[in-house]
Amino acid sequence: MPETDGRDTADSTYTMGYTQEFLQLLERRSAQSSAAHLLPHLRPGMRLLDFGCGPGTISVGLAEAVQPGVLHGMDMEASQIEIARAAALAGGHGNMELRTGDVTDMPFEDGFFDVAHCNAVLMHVPDTPAVLAEVRRVLKPGGLLACRELIKSSCFFEPGVDGLNAGWDTFGDLLAVNGGHPQMGRQLKRVFQEAGFTDIEVGAEFESFVAAEDVAFFHRFALEWFCSEETVEAAVHLGVADRQQFDGYRRSLDRWKEEPGAAAAIGWGYGLARKP
Repeated sequence: MPETDGRDTADSTYTMGYTQEFLQLLERRSAQSSAAHLLPHLRPGMRLLDFGCGPGTISVGLAEAVQPGVLHGMDMEASQIEIARAAALAGGHGNMELRTGDVTDMPFEDGFFDVAHCNAVLMHVPDTPAVLAEVRRVLKPGGLLACRELIKSSCFFEPGVDGLNAGWDTFGDLLAVNGGHPQMGRQLKRVFQEAGFTDIEVGAEFESFVAAEDVAFFHRFALEWFCSEETVEAAVHLGVADRQQFDGYRRSLDRWKEEPGAAAAIGWGYGLARKP
Protein backbone atom coordinates (compact mmCIF):
# COMPACT_ATOMS: atom_id res chain seq x y z
CA MET A 1 0.00 0.00 0.00
CA PRO A 2 1.44 3.40 -0.88
CA GLU A 3 2.33 6.08 1.63
CA THR A 4 -0.59 8.40 2.28
CA ASP A 5 1.09 11.04 4.46
CA GLY A 6 0.23 14.46 3.11
CA ARG A 7 -2.64 13.17 1.01
CA ASP A 8 -6.32 13.53 1.56
CA THR A 9 -8.06 10.37 2.66
CA ALA A 10 -10.87 9.20 0.44
CA ASP A 11 -14.27 8.17 1.70
CA SER A 12 -14.91 4.42 1.62
CA THR A 13 -16.63 4.43 -1.73
CA TYR A 14 -16.43 2.08 -4.67
CA THR A 15 -13.28 3.05 -6.55
CA MET A 16 -14.53 1.81 -9.91
CA GLY A 17 -17.75 3.83 -9.80
CA TYR A 18 -20.80 2.89 -11.85
CA THR A 19 -20.06 4.39 -15.25
CA GLN A 20 -21.34 2.88 -18.48
CA GLU A 21 -17.76 2.06 -19.45
CA PHE A 22 -17.17 0.01 -16.33
CA LEU A 23 -20.51 -1.77 -16.70
CA GLN A 24 -19.41 -2.83 -20.19
CA LEU A 25 -16.36 -4.48 -18.63
CA LEU A 26 -18.54 -6.32 -16.09
CA GLU A 27 -20.88 -7.49 -18.84
CA ARG A 28 -18.00 -9.45 -20.39
CA ARG A 29 -17.71 -11.59 -17.24
CA SER A 30 -19.68 -14.76 -16.54
CA ALA A 31 -19.64 -17.66 -14.12
CA GLN A 32 -17.73 -19.68 -16.70
CA SER A 33 -15.03 -17.03 -17.21
CA SER A 34 -14.82 -15.64 -13.67
CA ALA A 35 -15.92 -18.41 -11.29
CA ALA A 36 -14.54 -21.56 -12.93
CA HIS A 37 -12.82 -22.38 -9.62
CA LEU A 38 -16.22 -22.58 -7.91
CA LEU A 39 -18.49 -24.25 -10.48
CA PRO A 40 -17.27 -27.85 -9.90
CA HIS A 41 -18.26 -27.52 -6.22
CA LEU A 42 -21.86 -26.43 -6.85
CA ARG A 43 -24.79 -28.84 -6.67
CA PRO A 44 -28.52 -28.54 -7.36
CA GLY A 45 -30.44 -27.43 -4.31
CA MET A 46 -27.66 -25.46 -2.66
CA ARG A 47 -28.33 -22.08 -1.06
CA LEU A 48 -25.72 -19.61 -2.36
CA LEU A 49 -24.79 -16.08 -1.29
CA ASP A 50 -23.28 -13.82 -3.98
CA PHE A 51 -22.12 -10.77 -2.02
CA GLY A 52 -21.18 -7.72 -4.03
CA CYS A 53 -23.04 -9.27 -6.96
CA GLY A 54 -23.06 -6.09 -9.07
CA PRO A 55 -25.12 -6.35 -12.27
CA GLY A 56 -25.48 -10.13 -11.91
CA THR A 57 -23.52 -11.28 -14.96
CA ILE A 58 -21.75 -13.92 -12.86
CA SER A 59 -24.72 -14.50 -10.58
CA VAL A 60 -26.99 -15.85 -13.31
CA GLY A 61 -24.57 -18.68 -14.09
CA LEU A 62 -24.19 -19.55 -10.41
CA ALA A 63 -27.98 -19.53 -10.01
CA GLU A 64 -28.30 -21.94 -12.90
CA ALA A 65 -25.75 -24.28 -11.30
CA VAL A 66 -27.64 -24.53 -7.99
CA GLN A 67 -31.25 -24.55 -9.19
CA PRO A 68 -33.73 -25.44 -7.74
CA GLY A 69 -31.67 -24.01 -4.92
CA VAL A 70 -31.70 -20.25 -4.41
CA LEU A 71 -29.02 -17.65 -5.10
CA HIS A 72 -29.23 -14.60 -2.82
CA GLY A 73 -27.43 -11.65 -4.38
CA MET A 74 -26.47 -8.57 -2.38
CA ASP A 75 -24.89 -5.29 -3.41
CA MET A 76 -24.60 -1.91 -1.74
CA GLU A 77 -25.67 -0.08 -4.92
CA ALA A 78 -29.38 -0.09 -5.79
CA SER A 79 -28.77 0.57 -9.50
CA GLN A 80 -26.70 -2.61 -9.75
CA ILE A 81 -29.43 -4.68 -8.11
CA GLU A 82 -31.94 -3.35 -10.62
CA ILE A 83 -29.68 -4.40 -13.49
CA ALA A 84 -29.24 -7.83 -11.88
CA ARG A 85 -33.01 -8.21 -11.53
CA ALA A 86 -33.44 -7.42 -15.20
CA ALA A 87 -30.79 -10.02 -16.08
CA ALA A 88 -32.53 -12.62 -13.91
CA LEU A 89 -35.88 -11.89 -15.52
CA ALA A 90 -34.48 -11.94 -19.05
CA GLY A 91 -32.74 -15.26 -18.45
CA GLY A 92 -35.68 -16.89 -16.69
CA HIS A 93 -33.72 -17.30 -13.45
CA GLY A 94 -36.58 -17.45 -11.00
CA ASN A 95 -34.31 -18.78 -8.25
CA MET A 96 -32.51 -15.45 -7.73
CA GLU A 97 -33.39 -13.23 -4.76
CA LEU A 98 -31.64 -9.86 -4.98
CA ARG A 99 -31.40 -7.02 -2.49
CA THR A 100 -29.32 -4.03 -1.49
CA GLY A 101 -27.46 -4.34 1.77
CA ASP A 102 -24.30 -4.10 3.83
CA VAL A 103 -22.23 -7.27 3.76
CA THR A 104 -20.97 -6.53 7.28
CA ASP A 105 -24.55 -6.71 8.61
CA MET A 106 -26.57 -9.19 6.55
CA PRO A 107 -30.24 -10.05 7.25
CA PHE A 108 -29.67 -13.81 7.35
CA GLU A 109 -29.64 -16.23 10.26
CA ASP A 110 -26.52 -18.05 11.35
CA GLY A 111 -25.58 -21.01 9.14
CA PHE A 112 -28.02 -20.07 6.37
CA PHE A 113 -25.83 -20.70 3.30
CA ASP A 114 -24.01 -23.66 1.77
CA VAL A 115 -21.76 -21.41 -0.33
CA ALA A 116 -20.67 -17.76 -0.35
CA HIS A 117 -19.08 -16.18 -3.43
CA CYS A 118 -17.62 -12.84 -4.41
CA ASN A 119 -15.69 -11.45 -7.36
CA ALA A 120 -13.58 -8.28 -7.01
CA VAL A 121 -15.16 -7.35 -3.68
CA LEU A 122 -12.59 -7.83 -0.91
CA MET A 123 -10.15 -5.67 -2.89
CA HIS A 124 -12.49 -2.71 -2.36
CA VAL A 125 -13.53 -3.28 1.28
CA PRO A 126 -11.51 -1.35 3.91
CA ASP A 127 -12.45 -3.70 6.77
CA THR A 128 -11.87 -7.13 5.25
CA PRO A 129 -11.94 -8.99 8.62
CA ALA A 130 -15.42 -7.59 9.37
CA VAL A 131 -16.73 -8.78 6.00
CA LEU A 132 -15.28 -12.26 6.34
CA ALA A 133 -16.52 -12.58 9.93
CA GLU A 134 -20.07 -11.87 8.76
CA VAL A 135 -19.73 -14.22 5.80
CA ARG A 136 -18.46 -16.93 8.13
CA ARG A 137 -21.44 -16.35 10.42
CA VAL A 138 -24.00 -16.96 7.69
CA LEU A 139 -22.23 -20.04 6.29
CA LYS A 140 -23.13 -23.50 7.53
CA PRO A 141 -20.38 -25.52 9.25
CA GLY A 142 -18.43 -26.97 6.35
CA GLY A 143 -19.80 -24.25 4.07
CA LEU A 144 -17.65 -23.07 1.18
CA LEU A 145 -16.27 -19.57 0.56
CA ALA A 146 -15.00 -18.66 -2.94
CA CYS A 147 -13.35 -15.34 -3.79
CA ARG A 148 -11.58 -13.95 -6.87
CA GLU A 149 -9.57 -10.75 -6.38
CA LEU A 150 -7.13 -8.48 -8.19
CA ILE A 151 -3.36 -8.98 -8.27
CA LYS A 152 -2.31 -5.51 -9.40
CA SER A 153 1.35 -6.42 -9.77
CA SER A 154 0.43 -9.11 -12.34
CA CYS A 155 -1.55 -6.76 -14.61
CA PHE A 156 0.16 -5.56 -17.77
CA PHE A 157 0.08 -3.94 -21.17
CA GLU A 158 2.37 -5.44 -23.80
CA PRO A 159 4.24 -3.69 -25.24
CA GLY A 160 4.39 -1.23 -22.37
CA VAL A 161 5.06 1.75 -24.62
CA ASP A 162 6.19 5.03 -23.03
CA GLY A 163 5.73 3.84 -19.47
CA LEU A 164 2.15 2.70 -20.01
CA ASN A 165 2.37 0.03 -17.30
CA ALA A 166 2.88 2.76 -14.72
CA GLY A 167 -0.84 3.30 -15.14
CA TRP A 168 -1.42 0.09 -13.18
CA ASP A 169 0.55 1.59 -10.30
CA THR A 170 -1.59 4.73 -10.43
CA PHE A 171 -4.73 2.60 -10.36
CA GLY A 172 -3.38 0.59 -7.42
CA ASP A 173 -2.54 3.76 -5.51
CA LEU A 174 -6.02 5.15 -6.16
CA LEU A 175 -7.56 1.92 -4.91
CA ALA A 176 -5.37 1.85 -1.79
CA VAL A 177 -5.97 5.48 -0.84
CA ASN A 178 -9.68 4.72 -1.10
CA GLY A 179 -9.30 1.98 1.51
CA GLY A 180 -8.85 -0.92 -0.92
CA HIS A 181 -6.30 -3.68 -1.36
CA PRO A 182 -4.79 -3.85 -4.86
CA GLN A 183 -2.86 -7.06 -4.11
CA MET A 184 -5.73 -8.91 -2.39
CA GLY A 185 -5.65 -11.71 -4.96
CA ARG A 186 -2.24 -12.90 -3.79
CA GLN A 187 -3.08 -12.41 -0.10
CA LEU A 188 -6.13 -14.67 0.02
CA LYS A 189 -4.47 -17.61 1.75
CA ARG A 190 -3.35 -15.46 4.68
CA VAL A 191 -6.60 -13.49 4.80
CA PHE A 192 -8.66 -16.70 4.91
CA GLN A 193 -6.43 -18.16 7.63
CA GLU A 194 -6.75 -15.04 9.77
CA ALA A 195 -10.54 -15.14 9.36
CA GLY A 196 -10.66 -18.71 10.73
CA PHE A 197 -11.33 -20.63 7.51
CA THR A 198 -9.73 -24.00 6.77
CA ASP A 199 -9.12 -26.36 3.83
CA ILE A 200 -7.78 -23.43 1.83
CA GLU A 201 -6.96 -23.71 -1.87
CA VAL A 202 -5.61 -20.79 -3.91
CA GLY A 203 -4.61 -20.17 -7.52
CA ALA A 204 -4.16 -17.45 -10.11
CA GLU A 205 -5.26 -16.66 -13.65
CA PHE A 206 -5.40 -13.91 -16.26
CA GLU A 207 -8.30 -12.08 -17.85
CA SER A 208 -6.71 -11.48 -21.24
CA PHE A 209 -7.29 -8.98 -24.04
CA VAL A 210 -5.46 -10.29 -27.11
CA ALA A 211 -7.79 -10.51 -30.14
CA ALA A 212 -8.12 -7.30 -32.14
CA GLU A 213 -11.67 -6.65 -30.93
CA ASP A 214 -10.61 -7.22 -27.30
CA VAL A 215 -7.64 -4.87 -27.64
CA ALA A 216 -9.98 -2.25 -29.11
CA PHE A 217 -12.41 -2.76 -26.22
CA PHE A 218 -9.73 -2.45 -23.53
CA HIS A 219 -8.25 0.62 -25.22
CA ARG A 220 -11.66 2.27 -25.22
CA PHE A 221 -12.36 1.22 -21.63
CA ALA A 222 -9.01 2.56 -20.37
CA LEU A 223 -9.54 5.89 -22.12
CA GLU A 224 -13.19 6.33 -21.16
CA TRP A 225 -12.94 5.11 -17.56
CA PHE A 226 -9.36 5.27 -16.27
CA CYS A 227 -8.58 8.48 -18.17
CA SER A 228 -12.01 10.03 -17.65
CA GLU A 229 -12.27 13.47 -16.09
CA GLU A 230 -13.92 11.95 -13.01
CA THR A 231 -11.05 9.53 -12.40
CA VAL A 232 -8.41 12.16 -13.15
CA GLU A 233 -9.99 14.61 -10.70
CA ALA A 234 -10.10 11.94 -7.99
CA ALA A 235 -6.48 10.94 -8.57
CA VAL A 236 -5.28 14.56 -8.52
CA HIS A 237 -7.35 15.38 -5.43
CA LEU A 238 -6.01 12.36 -3.56
CA GLY A 239 -2.43 13.05 -4.61
CA VAL A 240 -1.75 9.82 -6.47
CA ALA A 241 -1.07 11.38 -9.91
CA ASP A 242 -1.20 14.65 -11.81
CA ARG A 243 -2.88 15.62 -15.06
CA GLN A 244 0.36 15.41 -17.03
CA GLN A 245 0.65 11.73 -16.13
CA PHE A 246 -2.82 11.04 -17.43
CA ASP A 247 -2.07 12.96 -20.62
CA GLY A 248 0.89 10.62 -21.06
CA TYR A 249 -1.28 7.55 -20.40
CA ARG A 250 -3.71 8.66 -23.12
CA ARG A 251 -0.91 9.04 -25.68
CA SER A 252 0.61 5.71 -24.67
CA LEU A 253 -2.75 3.92 -24.93
CA ASP A 254 -3.20 5.21 -28.48
CA ARG A 255 0.28 4.01 -29.43
CA TRP A 256 -0.29 0.63 -27.73
CA LYS A 257 -3.50 0.00 -29.64
CA GLU A 258 -1.67 0.35 -32.96
CA GLU A 259 1.13 -2.09 -32.06
CA PRO A 260 0.85 -5.39 -33.99
CA GLY A 261 1.60 -7.35 -30.82
CA ALA A 262 -0.73 -5.39 -28.56
CA ALA A 263 -2.08 -7.40 -25.62
CA ALA A 264 -3.16 -6.74 -22.06
CA ALA A 265 -4.17 -8.79 -19.05
CA ILE A 266 -5.66 -8.37 -15.59
CA GLY A 267 -4.15 -10.67 -12.97
CA TRP A 268 -6.54 -12.43 -10.61
CA GLY A 269 -6.03 -14.62 -7.59
CA TYR A 270 -8.79 -16.95 -6.48
CA GLY A 271 -9.33 -18.92 -3.31
CA LEU A 272 -11.61 -21.56 -1.85
CA ALA A 273 -11.97 -22.22 1.88
CA ARG A 274 -14.37 -23.83 4.32
CA LYS A 275 -15.94 -22.80 7.58
CA PRO A 276 -14.84 -25.28 10.25
